[in-house]
Amino acid sequence: MRPLRLFRLPARLVPALLAALLLLPLQPVSGAETWISLFNGKDLTGWTPKIRGYELGDNFANTFRVQDGVLSVNYDGYTQFDNKFGHLFYQQPFSNYVLRLEYRFIGNQVPGGAGWALRNSGVMIHGQDPRTMRKDQDFPVSIEVQLLGGDGQHPRTTGNLCTPGTHVVMEGQLITRHCTDSRSKTFHGEQWVTAEIEAHGSGKIIHRINGEVVLDYEHPQLDPGDADARRLIKDGVTLLGGGTISLQSESHSVQFRNIQIRELEK
Repeated sequence: MRPLRLFRLPARLVPALLAALLLLPLQPVSGAETWISLFNGKDLTGWTPKIRGYELGDNFANTFRVQDGVLSVNYDGYTQFDNKFGHLFYQQPFSNYVLRLEYRFIGNQVPGGAGWALRNSGVMIHGQDPRTMRKDQDFPVSIEVQLLGGDGQHPRTTGNLCTPGTHVVMEGQLITRHCTDSRSKTFHGEQWVTAEIEAHGSGKIIHRINGEVVLDYEHPQLDPGDADARRLIKDGVTLLGGGTISLQSESHSVQFRNIQIRELEK
């Protein structure tokens, strides 16, 4: 058999070939995850604040701000909290997705904050449009993925569930209590924690903390007994198939970073 002769490209043609290859469109890798950043690390583009007692878009005392590449909730402009519960809404609603972010609590609680609000914040999902909120409404009608930090001594789970104006179903039972604890570990100090929320429209919702499933439930729905939720019920339909996403300010400084979403097929 005659030996195989390898073709050698003249050296003068190599640069032109490389340039042509760089111009070829990249093909997506089959099965690759597509994550979209909701926070640009520079400013609040795409996000709108709604603070109790203030009009939509009024960022009272610069509560929500970007510092050193992280989205911070700060209270250096407050003398008292005075129940100024706030929420920072992303501009677009979502239905089927995985939302992932990192958070940590820093500093001290502002004077006037409730004891239960110490090292307490949350991510509100399947929420109402902030334009439909009352000026003095504490929380949007939504499903809250409650984020808590430890006090340095006692166990305190995070990735819990709270339900302002809503109910959910767990193991076939309608859950009407306001909050349900998760199975997470306790995170003391100012360490960064990763929270992940997997939402399947009006079906299953899963909470993960640092990659571990800590809570799951299904059929998020409006509570007909809640006045704010009742205003949102149309034609008797109470199931929530999606809604707004917002980050909470509840009197303790908290920071968020790497806020990303990956939409899922229905």
